[in-house]
Amino acid sequence: MSNVEIQPLTPDRWPDLEALFGPRGAVGGCWCMWWRVTASEWERNKGEPNRVAMRGIVEAGGNSGLLAYSNGAPVGWCSVAPRPEYPRLQRSRVLKPVDDKPVWAVVCFFIDRKHRGKGVGSELLLAGAEFARDRGARILEGYPVEPRSGHMPDAFAYTGLPSMFLAAGFEEVERRSPGRPIMRKVLEG
Repeated sequence: MSNVEIQPLTPDRWPDLEALFGPRGAVGGCWCMWWRVTASEWERNKGEPNRVAMRGIVEAGGNSGLLAYSNGAPVGWCSVAPRPEYPRLQRSRVLKPVDDKPVWAVVCFFIDRKHRGKGVGSELLLAGAEFARDRGARILEGYPVEPRSGHMPDAFAYTGLPSMFLAAGFEEVERRSPGRPIMRKVLEG
C-alpha cells in the first residue's frame, strides 16, 4: 500500500487504537496484552482491565507499538518493544531466548479486515525495525507461525507469517516447533 503512514502509538493517538481494535479489544478482549502478562492474568483481565493496562503503558510513555494509517484512518497495529517487556516469551518452551544477546521483539499484528492482504503488515514490520533501531536495538526478533496447509485463518496469523519476515530481511535462527520459527534481523546502526 503506497498510501500507508506509520506512527508510534502515543497518548494522543490512543483513540485511534480504540477505533481500530473496536469494542472487542482486537480479539477476545486482548488489547495486545497477551505477551505482557501471565496466562491467568490475561484470562482474568480480558476486556476492560486489559484496555486499562495497555493505556497505562501508553500514558507512561512505554514501548507499545506502531499504528498504520490509510487516508488518515487507523488500519493496522504492530506491537514492538524490548523482549523483556514480553514476559510470556521468556516462559515459553518454544520461544525462549536463543542466546543472551539483547533483542527487541515484534509479537503481534492486527490489521483492519478491509485492509488485510494489502501489505499493511509488511509495512508495519519494516517500520518496526526502524523504530527499534532508532531506540538503540541491534537485533529484532519475530515469532511468525507457519501455516500447515497453505492457508491460515487471519485470527491465527496474528504473529505474522514467515514469508513476511523473510521479505523484510529476517533470517530463521531457531525452530523448536515445526510451525514456529524464531526469526531475527540485525539492525544496521
